[in-house]
Amino acid sequence: MRANSVKNLRKVLIINPFGIGDVLFTTPMISNMKLHNPGIHIGYICNRRAEGVLRTNTKVDQVYIFERDEFQKVYQQSKWRFLKKVWELISLIKAERYDAVLDVSLNLNFGFMGWVLGIPYRVGFNYKRRGLFLNQKIKIRGFEGKHVVDCYLELLSKLSIPVVEKNLQLNISSRDQQWAQEYIQKEEIKGDERLVVMMPGGGASWGKEARFKRWSPESYAKLADKMIENLGAAIILVGDQSEKDLCLEVEKWMMHPVQILCGQTTVSRLAALMAKTRITIVNDGGPLHIAVAAGARTASIFGPVDEKVYGPYPRDGHLVFKKELACRPCYRQFRRAKCDHVSCLSALTVDEVYQSIKNSFYLNQSENSDEIIKV
Repeated sequence: MRANSVKNLRKVLIINPFGIGDVLFTTPMISNMKLHNPGIHIGYICNRRAEGVLRTNTKVDQVYIFERDEFQKVYQQSKWRFLKKVWELISLIKAERYDAVLDVSLNLNFGFMGWVLGIPYRVGFNYKRRGLFLNQKIKIRGFEGKHVVDCYLELLSKLSIPVVEKNLQLNISSRDQQWAQEYIQKEEIKGDERLVVMMPGGGASWGKEARFKRWSPESYAKLADKMIENLGAAIILVGDQSEKDLCLEVEKWMMHPVQILCGQTTVSRLAALMAKTRITIVNDGGPLHIAVAAGARTASIFGPVDEKVYGPYPRDGHLVFKKELACRPCYRQFRRAKCDHVSCLSALTVDEVYQSIKNSFYLNQSENSDEIIKV
C-alpha cells in the first residue's frame, strides 16, 4: 500500500454487525479519521439495534442496515427475494465507490463482500483465517490483553492514520436533553444529584445467555432500597420493552417506590437521562458504554467477561465490580466456558457494592477514580 494513496482516501466503509457497545467502540476510529481528513466520507454497515447510535453521529455520512434475522427470514420465504435483497444492498454500497473498508466483523462473508465491491484497501482482523479477502490484516485469537477500542484503533495504522482521540462518541440531541429534563421535573425529582439510573438488564447481544451477564433482580432491589433509605436517591429503572418484566421483578422485591421507564427511550434519550444522574448502575453490556459516552459516572457489574477488555473506556471516573475468582474471566476468544453457578455474580454482595458507591460518589472521595473494586 503506497503512503500517498492512503493519504488521499476519499471514502471509507466500516463494517460492524455487532451490538451497541461494540459500535460505540469504533467511534474513536471515526473521530481520528475525521481529524486526519475532515472531508473524508464515512459509511457504516450496522445492525438495526445499533442504528440509533450512528444516525445521530454527525461524523458518519451514510448508514447501511444489515439485520441478519431479516435477511434469514427473507431467505426462508424465497431464495430469489433473498438474492435480490443482498444485491440491492451491494449495489447501494458499490455506487459510493469506497476506497477502503475497515471490517471488524471477523466474518469471511463480509470480507468477500469487500472484495466483490472492488474496494482497494480491505483492512481487518484475521481470526481463524477468516481474513482471506483482506489485504491489510492483523492476526488475532480473540480480544485479550487490551481493550477492544485499542484493538480497533490499531487498524488505523494500516491506513497511516495517527491516533489522537480515544473517547467514545454519542451525540445527544437538544430535543432529547429537553425530554430528559422534563421527565425529571414531571417525576418531581428535586435536584439531579439525587437521580440514580439502574439497568438490571442489558447484554442483548448474548441472546438467551444474557442472564450470565446480569446481577440478580433481588440484588438490584436491595441496593436500590439502601440507596433510597441512606442516601436519599431517586431511582429510575430503565430497559427496553423486553426487559420490562425484569424491572417489574426488581420492583417486586423493593420496599420503596421506584420509577420504571422501559420501552420508552431511544438510545439518545437514554443517554440524555444517564448524563443527568449522580451515578448510573448497570451490568456489563451496551448500556454501560452508552452511559460512558454520555459522560455519566458509572458503576458496572462484571461476571464472566474481562473488564480490562470490555469495560468502561477510558476508565477514569468509573467503578467496576468483580469477584477475584480463579475461574474468571471465563469468556475468552469469543467463547464462554460452561458454568451454571456463575459465582462471579452470585457471590457479589449488595453491601460491598453499596459501600463502594457511597465512598466514591457520595463522600466526595475518589470522584475521578479509575479504581477497580476487587472483592
